[in-house]
Amino acid sequence: MAYLYIIYSERLNKHYVGACIDLERRLHEHNIGHSKFTSTGIPWVLKYTEQFLDLPAAKKRERQIKSMKSRKYIEALIVTKL
Repeated sequence: MAYLYIIYSERLNKHYVGACIDLERRLHEHNIGHSKFTSTGIPWVLKYTEQFLDLPAAKKRERQIKSMKSRKYIEALIVTKL
């Protein structure tokens, strides 16, 4: 399994969109500052996920969401998933 995920930092008031195989490990990495890009936003909270059969499919969806360049689109995804 692979995952598309959206995390949120209240500190930065920003969302981050990513894709991975091990969702728990990846969220942990974001919250310990492993990634320079997300280290300033700790703590990150998981807001949305989608499951895929493989990582290429999850990364394709990640690119699709990022290409929208829209906070409203991301927030709408999160609301519809609740």
